[in-house]
Amino acid sequence: MNELIIRLSAGEQAECADLADATGRTPEELVLDAVRALLRTERDRVGAEASRLARRHAPLLKRLGE
Repeated sequence: MNELIIRLSAGEQAECADLADATGRTPEELVLDAVRALLRTERDRVGAEASRLARRHAPLLKRLGE
């Protein structure tokens, strides 16, 4: 597994530790869950936009492929 180092302010680190404690997770688990959720959201958003653009420009894309 790869490692990523992020810098948090003291306040952010304290909030992360408090939330992790309140939810029964480690701060690392909490942050990993947040990153995964963001990646899912952005992947879905970008995929939807790509589909929209492909539909909008389908005639042009078809001509370019000929």
